[in-house]
Amino acid sequence: MSHSGVEPVSSEAPDLTGPLMMNQSWRDLTFLHWAVSPETVADRMPPGVRPDTLDGVTYVGLIPFRMVGAGVAGGPGVPYLGSFLETNVRLYSVDRTGRRGIVFLSLDADRAAVVVGARMALGLPYRWARMDYRASGGVHTYDTRLRGPGGRTGSHVVIRSGGRRQRTALDDFLTARWGLHVHWWGRTLYVPNHHEAWPIHDAEVLALEDGLLASAGLPDLSSRPPVHVAFSPGVHTVFGLPQDATRRRG
Repeated sequence: MSHSGVEPVSSEAPDLTGPLMMNQSWRDLTFLHWAVSPETVADRMPPGVRPDTLDGVTYVGLIPFRMVGAGVAGGPGVPYLGSFLETNVRLYSVDRTGRRGIVFLSLDADRAAVVVGARMALGLPYRWARMDYRASGGVHTYDTRLRGPGGRTGSHVVIRSGGRRQRTALDDFLTARWGLHVHWWGRTLYVPNHHEAWPIHDAEVLALEDGLLASAGLPDLSSRPPVHVAFSPGVHTVFGLPQDATRRRG
């Protein structure tokens, strides 16, 4: 822990202890972020968790990507259900024990069974969506359209990825997150994960039309350009079992 009681930001993940819950690969990710005051999103945090800040501000992320080969514990990917497209809207958090993490406002996926399973297992705010991803010559296009009552809400993101860059302090603050916080059945949980350091590439936004931020309760963000843009070919990650977010590790 740092002298303030909050764990330091590090691109190297702490080791997981205990059994694994799942493993999966995240591929072809685009990171789009907007800076906001912590007061703007404080009421979106689970009990016992507050917005994490860098230089006095916190961030809202819109991250489209491909989920590949998700499997139970350390086992092989589940056929069909283990690979799908996802776009999430997320916040950056720190709990009372000093662990930094992520809070998801929404996670949109194109596998109905995954949506139902994730909502039932951990209460994560998954939604069923029609999605498409295309890549050609370094240009990556992501399309999301919610199904059901939100069917007119969606997102269209096109970026051009560039060369790999040395990670900045902001890159690490936004991507070196070794767990998520979620409130489920009256408890705030911390679900730890472990993966190699992110390979971060420069990226340029070619098109951005988004309604997912507004659907997650942040209506004004997509009218202005993101302050942080990056691309990553991805990482393989493993998740440990959920922990009580009020108890320190070890």
